[in-house]
Order: sequence, then C-alpha cells, then structure tokens
Amino acid sequence: MQSDTMRHRTSEELYKYWNHVRGTRPAPKRFEIEPSKIAGILPSTFILEQNNTDAYRFRLAGTRMCEIIGTELRDTDFLDGWPSEDRLLLNRSLSVLTSQAATVLIHFEASARNEQPVEFELLLLPLFHTQETIDRILGCCSPLDVPSWLGDEPLLTKRLLDNEFAWPNRDPQTLFQGASADTPTDSYEGNTRIVRSAHRRFVVFEGGLDRPTREEI
Repeated sequence: MQSDTMRHRTSEELYKYWNHVRGTRPAPKRFEIEPSKIAGILPSTFILEQNNTDAYRFRLAGTRMCEIIGTELRDTDFLDGWPSEDRLLLNRSLSVLTSQAATVLIHFEASARNEQPVEFELLLLPLFHTQETIDRILGCCSPLDVPSWLGDEPLLTKRLLDNEFAWPNRDPQTLFQGASADTPTDSYEGNTRIVRSAHRRFVVFEGGLDRPTREEI
C-alpha cells in the first residue's frame, strides 16, 4: 500500500510501523507489536479479534477513538451499527484480510443527530496470533475533518464510502493460507497490487493456488 493513498498521518505512521515489524513476512505476530513504539497515535488505534467468520470483537480500543465515536468499544463487534449491505461488504473485506494477509484502507462517513456527516479513514492490518493463523487485526481510525461538535455527541449513523486492498510485496493471486509466520515470503515478491472497491461494489479474489475467480455485487 502506498502512502499517497492514505490521507491521514495516523494511518501513514501505523502502516510504516507495521510494515517495519513484519519484515519480509505476510504479517507480524501480535506480541511483536509494542505500544510504546506508537505512543503518539495509540489513542486512535485498536485491535480486533476474529471470533468466527461473522464477528470481529474489539479487544482493545484507544481512548481518542472511543471519545469521537461516543461509546466504549471494547468487547463490541466491529460490524455492529453498519447498514446491512455495508456490513456484508466489510465482512468480506475482513475475510480477504484474514485469509490472504491483505491490508485494507477504508473511508466512511458518520454523523451525529442534526449534524453534517464527517469522513473518516480506517486502516486495517493483519496480525498472526497463532503460528499459521491471522485472527487479530491492528487498526486505526481518524477523522479527516474535526468539526467543533465531534467528541461531544455520539455518532449515530455511518456509511461506507470505499475500500482499497493491497498485498505488500506479493501477488494477491497467491494465497497466504498455509504459510508460516516464520517463513520468509520470497515467493511473494513483486509489486504491490491494489483493488479499489467503490461503495456498493466489491471485488474479492478467491481460490487456492489456481487463478482466482472474481465476484462482484
């Protein structure tokens, strides 16, 4: 993922740190993430745990993020509160992240009662928890504009605008499944490829080592 696709400094800083820690692997391990190394942006970061294919629970959520959204997020489901179609799209995005070690950059808008919507940037990065399984996600969420009311009123509605996938240093046609967190990814060398998905349109790559099929909705 290129830094010029990100619009907020927090996203750029978190991605740079994650990319440094992972080295040549598809993703770093959960215990390798040191909060002290990202202290300046820690209040805007979070960690998700995949409980099953349809639930991604906040294990940790930064204070700034909770203040802006207007609720305590810990132990809640990341997919709660989205319109049904957006929830489906996000669930599929998270499935691509956990099965293929993709990074996901999301833009959405949210609004409080009687207020104009605010656009947010959301970055999701894969983490190994067990040796061969990605079921943790490191992320950050930042408003791209900060109106005076933000943080004083809870956000009541949110709507997905777009999302973007990237597979750092490898081809998305080669699935990560079966690779060890300790195995160098020389076979994944190549330029990053990005798939952009506008609102209400989603592209997902599926399959084993064969050429993936493409699904659109």
